[in-house]
Amino acid sequence: MKKVIVVGATGTIGQGVCDALQNHGYEVVKVSRSGDIEVDIADLNSIKAMYDKIGSFDALVSTTGKVTFKSLTEMTETDFMLGLHNKLMGQVNLVQEGLKYINDNGSFTLTTGILNCEPIALGASAAMVNAALEGYIKAASLELRQQVRINAVSPTVITEALASYASFFPGFKSVSAHEAAQAYLRSVAGIETGKVFKVGF
Repeated sequence: MKKVIVVGATGTIGQGVCDALQNHGYEVVKVSRSGDIEVDIADLNSIKAMYDKIGSFDALVSTTGKVTFKSLTEMTETDFMLGLHNKLMGQVNLVQEGLKYINDNGSFTLTTGILNCEPIALGASAAMVNAALEGYIKAASLELRQQVRINAVSPTVITEALASYASFFPGFKSVSAHEAAQAYLRSVAGIETGKVFKVGF
């Protein structure tokens, strides 16, 4: 049975991904900021400790990452650094450290989002981070193609999260966590690499 680490397992998308993977016969290691296995992706030492605890694995899925939503004229360097340090470098470091533990022919699947393709007000930081992550994934896939695969899933706003995010996405179609989870399953179970799987747009 192949072992898949899901970082952000207790989140809205993460729960859907765990269900989809388990339903297809994967052993899922659930990781979150609080739980049996904890990680703070903004802390490199925390990432290293997570991998030391889990050991070798076949795939990692990250469904987590923080950015600041604020008017561009009010954004400070600190506001931008949240997204760069957390969602961008946090996920990049999951890959960089994970390369020491991942089994041959394994895969990484990171999360970006719609905002670098379909911008919204207050979303400059998210757009910047998403674009940077997708650039990293495309370049990394070429260097790693003989070893492991790496992809991203880029979902639109999630239906179950509309209570918190609907005001940021007026007029946008939402998708369920279950529908988004199928793209993560495709990335883990498939053969593609260097791809950004767009969901809902």
